[in-house]
Amino acid sequence: MSKNKTTVPPTTNDAGIRVQSDEHSLTVGRDGPIVLNDHYLLEQMANFNRERIPERQPHAKGGGAFGHFEVTQDVSQYTKAKVFQPGAKTDVLIRFSTVAGERGSPDTWRDPRGFSVKMYTEDGNFDMVGNNTPIFFIRDPIKFQQFIRSQKRRADNDMRDHDMQWDFWTLSPESAHQVTYLMGDRGIPKSWREMNGYSSHTYSLVNADGEKFWVKFHFHTDQGDGNAYLSQDEADKLAGSDGDYHRRDLFNAIRDGDYPSWTLKWQIMPFEDAKTYRINPFDLTKVWPHADYPLMEVGRMTLTRNPTDFHTEIEQAAFEPNNMVPGVGLSPDKMLLARGFSYADAHRARLGVNYKQIPVNKPRCPVYSYSKDGAMRTENASDPVYAPNSYGGPAAQPDMTGEAGIWQADGEMVREAYKLREDDDDFSQARALINDVMDEPARKRLVSNVVGHLCDGVSEKVLQRAFDYWRNIDKETGDRIEKGVRDKLGGKSSAPGMASAESIDGKQAAE
Repeated sequence: MSKNKTTVPPTTNDAGIRVQSDEHSLTVGRDGPIVLNDHYLLEQMANFNRERIPERQPHAKGGGAFGHFEVTQDVSQYTKAKVFQPGAKTDVLIRFSTVAGERGSPDTWRDPRGFSVKMYTEDGNFDMVGNNTPIFFIRDPIKFQQFIRSQKRRADNDMRDHDMQWDFWTLSPESAHQVTYLMGDRGIPKSWREMNGYSSHTYSLVNADGEKFWVKFHFHTDQGDGNAYLSQDEADKLAGSDGDYHRRDLFNAIRDGDYPSWTLKWQIMPFEDAKTYRINPFDLTKVWPHADYPLMEVGRMTLTRNPTDFHTEIEQAAFEPNNMVPGVGLSPDKMLLARGFSYADAHRARLGVNYKQIPVNKPRCPVYSYSKDGAMRTENASDPVYAPNSYGGPAAQPDMTGEAGIWQADGEMVREAYKLREDDDDFSQARALINDVMDEPARKRLVSNVVGHLCDGVSEKVLQRAFDYWRNIDKETGDRIEKGVRDKLGGKSSAPGMASAESIDGKQAAE
């Protein structure tokens, strides 16, 4: 037997029993029927029929990698979280994604990109579930499900539809800031490695003395300025020629030793400032101006290892904003509070109630939980299995009352919007993005992207609202958009009513 053959491990079934053949089923004679006691054949067929798990509802298509986060500056005055203490180094997993496309959709559709980080700290897993934009389309979670449905597929033909996207956006003026980002250059980043990531939400911090602060997370790419983009034409071509373009770019870079990194920066707001600040600091559609709360460096995150099994390490990875370690907490952001429930619930539905025992989700610290039983449980429970008890089971920690994520609130139970503050409106920050951040070439690309999108299946009544929507953001931009649409359509609307199936171009759909 050759040396090469002796180094090849034997095929086994899932019970570890050696398999006689990978090519031939067990039959009655060479030409006879297959027999029911060919257990290896049955195992292969049965496993194949069950090897797909439900895809994520949003953020179905993505990729990721492993690495580490290292603190480079002393921020202990703001938090007692061990992961953010001077010199701390922590293993991390990052998953990048698109929002509305299915698992097999192209990487280069126009869409916000998910930017999710899991830090395996000594006090448990800390998850930051963010995007490549510092804001989002809506500020109340009761609208989230409707928003995602408007970005996905129609009921009748199961196709993406620009008309229902713009219908939702123009009836939800709080979306203006994010839609301006989406239709600009950041709507199609050149690569995951060259884009920034943001918590978008406001979180809370508490230090060792019990002082509390509000914080926003900014992960700034070290591979450029965070503004590298693909044009709509480039993205459309890649969607047809290399649907996994972003996934391939990240994997190949890490494989070749070109490890991407991001510098984590914080914006810190004193706890009391939130009560009187001129905009609501917990409104997910708003940013905090850097002039008021400048960025400060915290540390650097570097990706150094690709997954070896995409399914177990990336597809089964579960990120959830409720994974907060001591020293970090949630905030009164309504969207964030709802996500604190919805993400964990989504994982229970998709992966099973014991999803935190999957190795990629398993904490690197001891777990003393009273959870027991359920499908796919792999960790043994032990008595006592209830609390309180007098048999030495784990005990709650009353001194945790001074943690982050606790604030005073009172009032009647109501279904109402946030109270408006001095500078709270839906359009001024989007206007500033156009006029103060974008240069003229970027503004031209924004107009071109919007015009192309509106000319593809949007009904006349929604077009009229879209023109008003953009004029509310910036009159000149709105006028240019209407002129571009009318010129392109020759004075006709792009659809007589609801967009037809034939008018939908999936390659340019904004996820």
